[in-house]
Amino acid sequence: MTATSAEGNAGSAASAGEESGPATSAGESTGAADGARPWYSRPPARALMIAVTLAGLAYALMFFRGLQDIVAPVFLALNFYIVVYPVQRALTRLKVPRAIGACLSVVLVLCMIIAFFGLTAWSVAELVILIPSYSNELVNTYQSALAMLSDIGVTSSVIQEQLKGFDVRSVLDAVYPLLSNASSVAGLLTTVVMAVFFIAMDSMGIDKRMRMLLDVKPSLSASLSDFAGGVRRYWVVATIFGLIVAFLDVIALAIIDVPLIWVWGVLAFLTNYIPNIGFVIGLIPPALLALVDSGWQSALWVIIAYSVLNFVIQAIIQPKFTGESVGVTPLISFFSLLFWVWVLGWLGALLALPATLLLKALLVDADPRSKWVNILLASDPDTGRSTSSPSPSAV
Repeated sequence: MTATSAEGNAGSAASAGEESGPATSAGESTGAADGARPWYSRPPARALMIAVTLAGLAYALMFFRGLQDIVAPVFLALNFYIVVYPVQRALTRLKVPRAIGACLSVVLVLCMIIAFFGLTAWSVAELVILIPSYSNELVNTYQSALAMLSDIGVTSSVIQEQLKGFDVRSVLDAVYPLLSNASSVAGLLTTVVMAVFFIAMDSMGIDKRMRMLLDVKPSLSASLSDFAGGVRRYWVVATIFGLIVAFLDVIALAIIDVPLIWVWGVLAFLTNYIPNIGFVIGLIPPALLALVDSGWQSALWVIIAYSVLNFVIQAIIQPKFTGESVGVTPLISFFSLLFWVWVLGWLGALLALPATLLLKALLVDADPRSKWVNILLASDPDTGRSTSSPSPSAV
């Protein structure tokens, strides 16, 4: 009996030792693994690094916001040059000297700048010329609005008290300086043109630099290549659909008999580059002019025509192309519009999606560990599981 129980106790102790052995080894291996991990990957240090990174990013954004008069024109010039760079690359492949290809690219970019800002200046000039001829109609429309509000129960005394300081001519006097501020536009154009020349000088060696970057940082090379391709497709798609929308809007305005149909067509084309709210900006001026010129029926028809045409083209068809080229969801594109207008000023409305694409390329696509963010941001969530093939050229 005693021997048997001693043997049983010995067996129990042995099995207990065997059971505790793996647990001890697992604990030792876990501790060894934690000790082997670098200090910056451990939870406390990782949280601290994330906080410091976010603080640095916020400081960088505030820094760029303070330099928006420089950063925004330079980034606009970079976008223009990315669009025309395939022409320069094709000329280089045809054994044309790189300097000649760069000069031709600069000429193309300057033509684009002249066309863009020239159309804008022409539209503003037409409006400045037209507005004084409608001053009486504006006053009459204002009086009619007061009468209509009185008919629905809003007394004229309350309206007069609320709008006591309203004067149509004072509004026009306030608008004119904004429309005719040539000095800021001249400074913007000067910065853009200078940036184009310096970008052209750097572009002659960009292929070699990207091949070297491909060897050192293949993920960054692939993300920059995707950024350039996405920016190029975005501007091409926005231009094509802007022309389509402008042409259809001009036809609709001609049928409704609204003055300055070509001015509103140019406005519709230019505002198509502004995501989400460009439609509203392009709609308000012709609707107001139709209201002043022909009454509320014409204004209503303008609103209906713009809403139908722009909703079908801009809200249904165009996002299928623009969203894929930019690679973000419509909600992200709307938030990016608000964000980049705050950072880059009024040019941020034009550069919102390209700037978002650049930020995504540098912070998400360039880091393989951050690819999962594309599941939440990208228009195609499958890109969060896919890997881009590196390309030796980023533009």
